[in-house]
Amino acid sequence: MRPLHGVRVVELAHVAAGPFAGMLLADLGADVVKVEPPAGDQMRAWPPFADDGEERFSHNFASVNRNKRSVVADLKDADDLARVHGLVAAADIVVENYRPGVLDRLGLGYESVREGHRGLVYCSISGYGLTSPYADHGAYDVVIQAMSGLMSVTGEPDGGPVKAGVPVGDFAAGLYAAYTVAALLPQVRGSGTSVRVDCPMLDCLLGISALQTSEYWGSGCEPQRLGTAHPRNAPYQGFSAADADFTVAAGNDRLWAAVAEVVGRPELVADPRFVAQLDRVAHQHELQALLQERFGREKRDHWLTELRARGVPCGPVNTFGEILDDAHVEATGLVGTVDVPVAGPTPTVVFPARIEGQDARLDRGAPRLGADADVYAEWGVA
Repeated sequence: MRPLHGVRVVELAHVAAGPFAGMLLADLGADVVKVEPPAGDQMRAWPPFADDGEERFSHNFASVNRNKRSVVADLKDADDLARVHGLVAAADIVVENYRPGVLDRLGLGYESVREGHRGLVYCSISGYGLTSPYADHGAYDVVIQAMSGLMSVTGEPDGGPVKAGVPVGDFAAGLYAAYTVAALLPQVRGSGTSVRVDCPMLDCLLGISALQTSEYWGSGCEPQRLGTAHPRNAPYQGFSAADADFTVAAGNDRLWAAVAEVVGRPELVADPRFVAQLDRVAHQHELQALLQERFGREKRDHWLTELRARGVPCGPVNTFGEILDDAHVEATGLVGTVDVPVAGPTPTVVFPARIEGQDARLDRGAPRLGADADVYAEWGVA
């Protein structure tokens, strides 16, 4: 039996952060019912599509909505709204990422639905949270990445602002939301007292920026863009071999000595510029140039083999196609197959934390829009 078996979740969410949180709960066994407007979640319109000539289905949508059921409700229609109220009354958890105030005006806000409830965890994900002076401002991942400080440390030292290629604002908030909801559920079930979770994307990105905020508070200096380099370790960055790129993370003196040996420059260990870790950091531009000159002479596989033989952490700079085809992914069972509408059996990255004695949940692919109207009767909603 999965950890959240028997837990009912109403997901009033769209695009990424809320649906990702809902999917994590579903992966752990919860019965997640996604309530969508008649036009569906916006992400249903995002390519690439599986298309059989009669119907199309978004692969992006499928990637964050597996193991859920879908019902359609026009929240401006009194009958539909009443049925959604019924679902919430029967649920253990609500996950929503509407702009603050929208669901309150529809009577689906926390203060309304907690009344008479046997115990509800109500999680609101938004750009800035409920108490921010920016609560009414719209927020997308790129805006939150910029405001959080993340863009100030992402990219090359002499470059402009760069967005992380993965929407970390959305997905970090989804992770925090699911983790907090699951942690609160036993307390709420035991006490019968409902609890609201306020999960701002901006705050979540600051939460995972602990090294940068502590650097600022500890030194009084703003962390800087360093490309692939590290503010306190060297060599700890990306390099280019004769054929491809790779990374090296020599985080202590022993590992540094091994790198120097591999590149045929053991004398660098005694060079006053590179003797200790802080010395190497202070002179890392010079060190990078010396190492890059050597690394450019041989192919990547040569360097990875030699470095790994000496215990130096290193690895290729992969494309997604390369990592998805990697032996690690096969050995860990990270990719499973789920049945996606129109597409049929489709690869998916499963819940990555493996639980002893349990396979990853792949009961169902992402649902067709409104495919599960039977949920109402099943949950006792008229």
